[in-house]
Amino acid sequence: MRRPFASVIKQCRKIGWPEFVVLLAIGSLTASLWIFVTVTDEVIESEHRAIDKRVMLAFRTPGDLARPIGPEWVKRVSLEISAMGSAPVLTIIVLLICGYLFLEKNPAAAWTILFASVSGTILNQILKNLIGRERPQIVPHLSEISNSSFPSGHSMLSAIIYLTVATLLTKTVHTRAAKIYLIGSAFVLAFLVGLTRVIIGVHYPTDVVAGWMAGTAWAIICWFLAGWFSRRGQLLSKGVAT
Repeated sequence: MRRPFASVIKQCRKIGWPEFVVLLAIGSLTASLWIFVTVTDEVIESEHRAIDKRVMLAFRTPGDLARPIGPEWVKRVSLEISAMGSAPVLTIIVLLICGYLFLEKNPAAAWTILFASVSGTILNQILKNLIGRERPQIVPHLSEISNSSFPSGHSMLSAIIYLTVATLLTKTVHTRAAKIYLIGSAFVLAFLVGLTRVIIGVHYPTDVVAGWMAGTAWAIICWFLAGWFSRRGQLLSKGVAT
C-alpha cells in the first residue's frame, strides 16, 4: 500500500502550480455538479424535508419563532449580509467593476464578468421555473419575497459573481497566499449570504446548498471559457501577425 501511495505523491509533486489549479477546478466542478444533481433529485422527490425543518428551527428562538437565536442584532446583521447577494447590490458591484475594467482597457475581463452575471441570472431563473418549489412556511419570514425557492438566487449569484471577480483578481497578485486569500474570501462571502437566507427564513437549507453548488460550477465553467477564448485570441493574433 505504501509504494503506490508514495508513487502518487511523487507524481503530484511534479505537477506545476498552473496544472494543479486546473485539476482542482475540474475536481471542484465535478463535485459541485454531482452535489447539485443529488440535492435536486431529493428535492423533487420531496426528501430531506425533516432535515430542512430541523435546521431552520435551530436558527429560531424556541417559543418565539419570529426571533432568530442570539442577540437582537442578529436579525439586522443577517438582513444586511443577505443584501450582499441581492440583485440591486450585485448589479451595482458588477457595473462598477466592469466600468473600471473598461477604463483600464481590459474589456476581456469586463465581458467575462458581464457574461457570468447575465447568464447566471438567466440560468437561475430557468432552474427556479423548472423546479417550482414554494418558499418555506416553517418560520416567519424576516424579508418580503415572492418568487420560487429552489435554488437560492442570492446564494447562486453571489457565488458566481464573487468567485468570477476573485479569479480575475488573482491575475493581479503574485503570491500564492494572496491568490488563495482572494478565492477563499469569495467563498466566505457566498457562504455568509446563503447562511443568512436560512436565518431569515426565506430559503430551505437545500435551496442554499443547491445555489452554492450551481453558482460554483457556473463560475468555474465561465473561468474555463474565458481562458479558452483568451488562448484562442492569442493564437489568432499570432496567425495574423505572421
